[in-house]
Amino acid sequence: MKTNPVTPGTIDAYIISFPENIQQMLEVMRMTIRKAAPDAVEIINYGIPTFYLKGNLVHFAAYKNHIGFYPSPSGIIAFKEEVSAYKSSKGAVQFPVDKPLPLSLISKIVKYRVKENLERAEVKEKAKKVKSKRNSESMSK
Repeated sequence: MKTNPVTPGTIDAYIISFPENIQQMLEVMRMTIRKAAPDAVEIINYGIPTFYLKGNLVHFAAYKNHIGFYPSPSGIIAFKEEVSAYKSSKGAVQFPVDKPLPLSLISKIVKYRVKENLERAEVKEKAKKVKSKRNSESMSK
C-alpha cells in the first residue's frame, strides 16, 4: 500500500482511500496533530495530509507497513532520543502499523514545530517592518 496515486483534494479523501485499520490510525494521527496545533490549517501538500501554520508544520502519510510522519529535520533533531526507537531519517520518522502510535511524542513534536514556525514568522515580520521603514526613510530624503 503506497500513498494514493491520485492526489486527493482533502485529508478526508486521503484517509478514506485506505483500509479501515489504517484509516483509524490516520484519524488518530490527525486528531493528535489538530489538538497540538489548533490554529493550523489542513491541506494536501506533496499529495499527502499537511498541517500548515505560517509555513508547512508537519505532514503524514500511510504506507504498507508504517505511517510516515514528517515534522522537518528540526522536529526530528529536537526529539532525537525519543525518535531513535523508530526507523527515521533526516526529516521523517516511521511508525509501524502493527504498533500503537506514540501520541505523546507526536504531540510534543507538533507543539515544538508550532513554536518554531511562529518564532520564524515573527522574525520575518520584524525584518519586513525594518526594511519598510528604511525604504520610507530613504524616499523622504
